Amino acid sequence: MEKRQGLPGTARLAALLAAAALIGTGVHLGADTLRRDPAPRTPPEAAAAWVGTWTASPVAAAAPDGPVGSPAGPGGRTVRNVLHTSIGGTAARITLSNLFGTAPLDVSSVTLAVRAPGGGAGAALGTLRRVPFAGRHTATIAPGELLVSDPVALGVPHDGDLMVSIHTPAADAGATTHPRALQTSYVAEGDRTRETSGSAFTSRTPSWHHVTAVDVLTSEARGAVVAVGDSLTDGSASTHGANARWPDHLSDRLGGRYSVLNAGISGNRLLTEDRGPGALDRLDRDVLGRSGVRTVIVAVGINDLLRSPEAPPAAEVVAGYRRLADRARARGLRVVGATLAPCGGHRDCSAAVRAARTEINEAVRRGDIFDAVADFDRALRDPDDPERLAAAYDGGDHLHPGDAGCARMSEAVDPAAL
Repeated sequence: MEKRQGLPGTARLAALLAAAALIGTGVHLGADTLRRDPAPRTPPEAAAAWVGTWTASPVAAAAPDGPVGSPAGPGGRTVRNVLHTSIGGTAARITLSNLFGTAPLDVSSVTLAVRAPGGGAGAALGTLRRVPFAGRHTATIAPGELLVSDPVALGVPHDGDLMVSIHTPAADAGATTHPRALQTSYVAEGDRTRETSGSAFTSRTPSWHHVTAVDVLTSEARGAVVAVGDSLTDGSASTHGANARWPDHLSDRLGGRYSVLNAGISGNRLLTEDRGPGALDRLDRDVLGRSGVRTVIVAVGINDLLRSPEAPPAAEVVAGYRRLADRARARGLRVVGATLAPCGGHRDCSAAVRAARTEINEAVRRGDIFDAVADFDRALRDPDDPERLAAAYDGGDHLHPGDAGCARMSEAVDPAAL
């Protein structure tokens, strides 16, 4: 995008939004369609580009008749999703998903706002915006499809909270969700999307509903790093609401130079479907399809070993890594591979699992699969018992790192490798 000299701030932003509106916005996309906007190849001060600031991989269809506050599709209600940003920008666009829906999803109103200080469901004064789709404020998303909004002018904060409020007038037939969000979002009866106050949002939900990505228009960030993984990346044992997952800590370390997008799914595998499609199957949508992506960090594979009797040989996991890395590099990405963390003491971490984990880690460290290595194994293990997590990093079940462990994982990623 050309840099426009001499325009006042408002006029320049209007010009940028007018140009951006022509690029992949307000359109329906099939689930396997890429919507990847390349990150700027010129110095960051010379151009503005779309870069992802937040993402959540779609996991499953929720039961449409579930109770309020559960991971269910709240038809006739408004869900106010709370999302934490990785980078800031001058405008935003959102992606809604009906990937697991069995019927068209009708959306009657969507708004975007910066969360008010102090938490809760209230919007910061003057920040609430209606979100259009191809110029309209209503939309219908076919089963299996995504919908990208038009750009919305909004000062999006770096390392802050946004709220995407979505009203669905009818019961959702299998609403697409990301459960185990480790973030409280809110539910209200009726259409409350345009209310600044959070007083109507009397119910809570631990899942993100419908929204799967937020991009920002930025001239500062150089691109996005996507972490694709399982529950260790999803942050299962980190503190709820604290944004203490290892990708959050990595984002803090990078300080806005790159965004860090969390494509983790608890229970996810590399090779096969379990909780959500396998990492190889969802690579195009959840990684290659993210805006401005430059680098992918691959941190998945332990569930392939733990979920017997379907556990594959270590050689199959290594071969899966090679296929994933080759596909990502074919798209021009840099690929960082993470070793598998210790699991000794976990109920499913048998001697066979530990042996396969060691074989896989040795293959990753040899350096002929990935462009760089993040050695989570060495970072987290107990020096006196290398098959176990160090006590300071153990989240309690001998598999998932707690907050200190997540911080330590982020330190194992060399920013120069990105």
